[in-house]
Amino acid sequence: MRTSDFDYELPERLIAQKPASPRESAKLLVIDRMKDALKHAKVRDLPDFLKAGDVLVVNVSKVFKARLTGKIDDAKKSEIELFLVRPEGKFWRALGKPGRKLEHGSEIRIARGFVAKVQWKDADGSLLVDFGMPKDEVIRKANLHGEVPLPPYIKRKPRTPAEYQTAYAKTVGSVAAPTAGFHLTKALMAKLKRKGVRFLEVTLHVGLGTFMPIRSEKIDEHRMHAEQVEIPEKTAREILRAKVEGRRVVAVGTTALRALEGAAERCGGKICAWHGDVDLFITPGYRFRVVDALMTNFHLPKSTLLVLVSAFAGRERVLRAYREAVKRKYRFFSYGDASLIA
Repeated sequence: MRTSDFDYELPERLIAQKPASPRESAKLLVIDRMKDALKHAKVRDLPDFLKAGDVLVVNVSKVFKARLTGKIDDAKKSEIELFLVRPEGKFWRALGKPGRKLEHGSEIRIARGFVAKVQWKDADGSLLVDFGMPKDEVIRKANLHGEVPLPPYIKRKPRTPAEYQTAYAKTVGSVAAPTAGFHLTKALMAKLKRKGVRFLEVTLHVGLGTFMPIRSEKIDEHRMHAEQVEIPEKTAREILRAKVEGRRVVAVGTTALRALEGAAERCGGKICAWHGDVDLFITPGYRFRVVDALMTNFHLPKSTLLVLVSAFAGRERVLRAYREAVKRKYRFFSYGDASLIA
């Protein structure tokens, strides 16, 4: 299939610049695959569409301030933006801007005692940099000196640290938030639990794999970057029990879905406790092994996430739903409204 097959028209005014307030007041478009039908609701109505025994799987990865600004020792003391992506061994994978000024040996001085030295520059422009300190110390200093790496379509900074974070985030490592979870407030989660919905945790540290655009015309030529995943023993055990008992596994967000399906692929087709990298690119024709329903936001045209959602619900059905969402003035992307594909 071609990347252009996953395009749609979106007026810029529908790109959300801040979360709904309160968050559960966001719109919810329910896409019923069995009936091939759409229903309009609010996120606060989620208990009406979930059943006792359903398992909601959330990604508990927490965003850190991965966008850093420093200077290099050239004649002009040029300013460099360094975007940390993920640790790789004792180094960090990063993106540097402007990249043409960075070569092997370049030193980017961010703050006193916080210097990144370029060890390698790949053909795709990404860098391996060395801070000369452990991963946790790099994250601590980044949170002191950096900024939250908001997507370029969001023009305002978060008013509070919690604004661009899920209510249940706890494991630091993402450079972008798993945004479907923005809608789940503690009050709404408590209401779902009272109904008998079970919550389970996975971790997928969001990196290039989630937000790197498709630059090839054919989607099967796109290279998916690896992201770190952890499936706890309890999560794997409870999901296996739910599958045996015929209860639904509902992924909150495409990252939770990719964590589950990626781990299942590595474990011979069944979910298991697992820790490692996932570079799974889910495209139409993929056979889902774990996830039965998906709660997610509305994604960018021609993105890997829109391709994934199309694989889950059918390309024509998804594009029809997106056209309906535009017509009904739903809010799109990270801070936008939600859909539930059941």
